[in-house]
Amino acid sequence: MWGFITCMNDILIPFVKKMFELSRVQSLLVQFAFFGAYFMGSLIYFLISSKKGDPISKIGYKNGLLIGLIVSALGCALLYPAAEIKIYGFFLGALFVLGLGFTMLQISANPYVAILGKPETASSRLNLSQAFNSFGTTIAPVIGGYLVFHFFATWGEPLLNKIGDPITTDDGGPMSALGVQLPYLIFAGIFLLLALLIKVTNLPRFTGEEQVVSGLGALKHSHLVLGMVAIFMYVGGEVSIGSVLINYMKEQVGFTERVASSYLAFYWGGAMIGRFLGAISLSDMASEGKRNLYMIGAAVASFLVIYGVVYIESGFEFELSQVYPYMLIMVVNFIGFKIGKGAPSRTLLVFSLAAIVLLCTTLATTGMLAIWTVIGIGLFNSIMWSNIFTLAIKDLGKYTSQGSSLLIMMILGGALMPLVQGSVADMLGGYHYSFFIPIISYVYLAFYGWKGHIVKKS
Repeated sequence: MWGFITCMNDILIPFVKKMFELSRVQSLLVQFAFFGAYFMGSLIYFLISSKKGDPISKIGYKNGLLIGLIVSALGCALLYPAAEIKIYGFFLGALFVLGLGFTMLQISANPYVAILGKPETASSRLNLSQAFNSFGTTIAPVIGGYLVFHFFATWGEPLLNKIGDPITTDDGGPMSALGVQLPYLIFAGIFLLLALLIKVTNLPRFTGEEQVVSGLGALKHSHLVLGMVAIFMYVGGEVSIGSVLINYMKEQVGFTERVASSYLAFYWGGAMIGRFLGAISLSDMASEGKRNLYMIGAAVASFLVIYGVVYIESGFEFELSQVYPYMLIMVVNFIGFKIGKGAPSRTLLVFSLAAIVLLCTTLATTGMLAIWTVIGIGLFNSIMWSNIFTLAIKDLGKYTSQGSSLLIMMILGGALMPLVQGSVADMLGGYHYSFFIPIISYVYLAFYGWKGHIVKKS
């Protein structure tokens, strides 16, 4: 659900762009409100923890999850009146509340997963949990696009523009406020159901033993500071690309929202494929041959899930031949894992360079080649969060919690970089050449994987 709702923003952007008749950069305020909440929420959390101790250690991980789920449900529910009264600021406010709920989930769930087992395999567990997060981001474009632009769009009164004409989808179908209202009410109900299930489930309890420190001692570690910038660049680049893809595909080859949503599933699905591969490659499996076999099996199974969802949603018309370029990029991704040899810094460097090559190809070409190369970047985004996080908090000792809070603040990149790319797209009159903005992100990530992560002994 966490991944599903996050990716639903990519569906909301073209919806609100038409509903409120917005410019490209104005529509991307959706991401600014949502990811800006991560920054504000984690900043408040950091200030409290540095003065009074870690709140999660006091209330427990379970209660932290419950609070996050309830606030997330509230944010989803608020989208109903926001769409009803048709005020964009209210719409953005609801997304901000939703983002606050996810901030609490982020702060609670990641460390909880990390401590549920041996420290040596914490990265493997984090990649595994993130892979299921990515399953949500994979099915969201397809299911969300269907609900918003097709199924519920035919319910209720059609939306009207400023001169009173009906607002339609790119394929001529109606658009209604219920297209957003009803799906998000369903999502709110699911969040409350999850909260109830967690409430009645007997989860392991942990008592925080880490020393609570005041001040900003963590910032004395250069690899953490550079890691904060890396998180900003990674989240910013990933979200920025995903945010503009639907409109970019319409611009390049004339895809409707529904068709583009299917292709968007492969972008976010790439992260799922890569994270399952990362979970296996970072595990304590002794046999290299068995590890390779499991990685290939996981990649094939994950791909079939993505393709199966898209195939069914398309009315069994999405042919396998349409995704041959993506399958080729999957092979390159597997080779990248082998070159990385399971080392977080080396793999980060290799994957960043691959993303740069793909984006440069996008800029140099047009049509479906440009689209597939930018979609393929999702495969290389996969392990970046866990690898950067692991490298950035290395050897922080008593400053580990403080460093973790600072890293989560840098999810702010997801709020700001889409606005930058949207502004550039407005200035250039199209999205195509705006993709030089995420190239800057991946150049920095390559530097962090090469030199920036190195711990300097004081």
